[in-house]
Amino acid sequence: MSSVPQSKRFAPPTAHVEDVALPEEFELAHRGARLLAVLVDGVAVGILYTIVTALFFSHQYELVRTGAMSVPRWFAYVLLLGYACFIVLNGFTLWQRSQTLGKLLLGIRIVRSDGTRASFVRIVGLRYFFTNVLGLVPLFGQIYVLVDSLLIFRESRQCLHDNIADTIVVKARSPE
Repeated sequence: MSSVPQSKRFAPPTAHVEDVALPEEFELAHRGARLLAVLVDGVAVGILYTIVTALFFSHQYELVRTGAMSVPRWFAYVLLLGYACFIVLNGFTLWQRSQTLGKLLLGIRIVRSDGTRASFVRIVGLRYFFTNVLGLVPLFGQIYVLVDSLLIFRESRQCLHDNIADTIVVKARSPE
């Protein structure tokens, strides 16, 4: 049984809790750098996706047009193929350095909110895949993407996908 008196069992806690501060060696990435990195990644993935689709999957558009393939099945192919292109281009740098190609070019990287290294599974699964799937949900997806993008204007510069994956984007330290 608890030592809290019956009359105070619903009282708020009185313990002092300090916010976890970002270690001094980390500096949050600028919003513009993050935007430019996303644009670079999007263009690179888009080019690879277009090439792969033209070479290997051009018949799918005809299957959807004629009704031989359902639209939900086609969306699943698009999602998986797009994500596969993203992993082909960025998988190695995400695994080794917690950076996409765009982030590598702009000198920023993904870390946990406490400044420790973010795992490959956390970045690829929670930060990217989960967000991409949510973005495909009709109506909700568009609202999610808008809210996700606008949250970067908070002081913490964390988007919703950063909160979901418990990550932040910081300036990459130069190798010493």
